[in-house]
Amino acid sequence: MTTTPKRLRVLLLVDQLSGLGGGAEVFLVGLATHLPSDRFEVSVCATRAVAPGPLAEILEAGAVPYIALGRRSRWDLLRMRRLAALLGSGRFDIVHAHKFGSNVWGTLFGRACRVPVVIAHEHTWSYKGRPLRKWIDGRIVGRLATRFIAVSDADAARMVEDEKVASEKVVVMPTGYVARPLAPDTDLRSELGLTSETPLIGTAVVFRPQKAVEVLLEAHARLLRTMPDVHLVIAGEGPTRAEIQRRARELSLDGRVHFLGHRDDVDAILRSLDVAALSSDFEGSPLFVLECMANGTPIVATAVGGIPQMVLDGETGVLVPPRDPEALAGAIEHLLVDPERRAVLAAAAANRLSEFRIDAVARRFADLYETLAAEAGLRKMNDPAERR
Repeated sequence: MTTTPKRLRVLLLVDQLSGLGGGAEVFLVGLATHLPSDRFEVSVCATRAVAPGPLAEILEAGAVPYIALGRRSRWDLLRMRRLAALLGSGRFDIVHAHKFGSNVWGTLFGRACRVPVVIAHEHTWSYKGRPLRKWIDGRIVGRLATRFIAVSDADAARMVEDEKVASEKVVVMPTGYVARPLAPDTDLRSELGLTSETPLIGTAVVFRPQKAVEVLLEAHARLLRTMPDVHLVIAGEGPTRAEIQRRARELSLDGRVHFLGHRDDVDAILRSLDVAALSSDFEGSPLFVLECMANGTPIVATAVGGIPQMVLDGETGVLVPPRDPEALAGAIEHLLVDPERRAVLAAAAANRLSEFRIDAVARRFADLYETLAAEAGLRKMNDPAERR
């Protein structure tokens, strides 16, 4: 008589799940709730102190155990002892850490506590400067992790070339699209006091230097020279928002750029736009691109990181060089004056979305987990005591 294999016990580790989270946190929660429950027993651990928020509520609704360690600082060793105790309890077959800090702690404690499979997952960084981080990624995380996940071919190449991570340890996996709760359409033009014919471009970002929102502002200033009726909307919050607003005033964009702040109806906002834009200096596999694909919004984006794998230039969107406001303005203008072209690009992008949906990506991670578990001999060592 055959017996059903025991479910693999997976711990997804991240620094925090406060607020709405960024793309990495949204993806982690999506992965936790979409891994097949008949094959995996999933828990989530955030090492930092967190307040209850939407992401934690999604985990609760999905019956995914959530552990918050309450770490208050980088070197809060008392809370790190709690992580060591958690990983040393024999409760987990796989620890899958996300983002730099958790990658470091997850690989160090995961190996020290003899967790059979330890996965590190880098969602995005520029791979420029910061020699200490490169050294830690290459000499600590890269050596201790069973596998090191990159979200694009470009990031994988930089892991190997710049950080000296062994190529056989690097696996490329896309970020999965996690649909937000369905939101009713937003009459954004009416909200802003604009006519229904007003050309509208926009973006939704966490305001931080990586996003280079000032480049989008400079592109908009150029665009207004030939299309004075165009308006720009920017949704989101973040540490550089005040600086970006000052730059908008310096460019005399008052009345032509609208800072919406935090919005729960990002999908509806995207459906209101004629063209979406992403002006980032670097990216991994940005959720914003997937949201545009899902909402039928044509996008102009910088050709950085994993974006060229997501946006096929001239087929599902338009790519421009980073830090080139003139090229960005020109690409946006070409789409604004050509509604048929916008519709073709949006439809082609929507057709590609299926390969990025969270259920499809979760299946790929499920297969990876089981492959690594087999390599570690877990199917023969179901008793945690036998692993010690």
